[in-house]
Amino acid sequence: MKPITFQLNGSARSVWVEPNETLLDVLRGKLGIKTPKEGCGRGDCGACTVLLDGKAVRSCLILAVEVEGQSVTTLEGVGQKGPTALQKAFIENNVFQCGFCAPGVILAASALLAENPKPSEAEVREALAGNLCRCTGYEPIVKTVLAVAKKTARQSTSRRVRS
Repeated sequence: MKPITFQLNGSARSVWVEPNETLLDVLRGKLGIKTPKEGCGRGDCGACTVLLDGKAVRSCLILAVEVEGQSVTTLEGVGQKGPTALQKAFIENNVFQCGFCAPGVILAASALLAENPKPSEAEVREALAGNLCRCTGYEPIVKTVLAVAKKTARQSTSRRVRS
């Protein structure tokens, strides 16, 4: 066992881990974080997606010891003061049916929009390519991400014009 310390959803956390424990196992089993899901265990489905220093990663593929000193964000840490524009849009558009893929998709889309606020449709599809959704297909997801990007760009433009 080895102690690690990292930021989890904005708070410092310390936990003892085995050298072969995945970040997903530690988040769910030791820290009680439930939104990253165990889907395939091979990094193929994206259900376990979290943000590691702002980048979307598959927590089932990362050893917990590797996150020492880094920042991990799960869906529990997004929109802590209320839903983000992206979360609201997914809800308002009834994008998800079963919801199993929702945390991973939302985090992957959030990482994309943080890095590229005006993505093309191809860029959205590429960013979400590692997130499987068996219920909805991808059209409603892609359209919602593009709509949020467009709306956010309009709002930031109008704020700059008023300033």
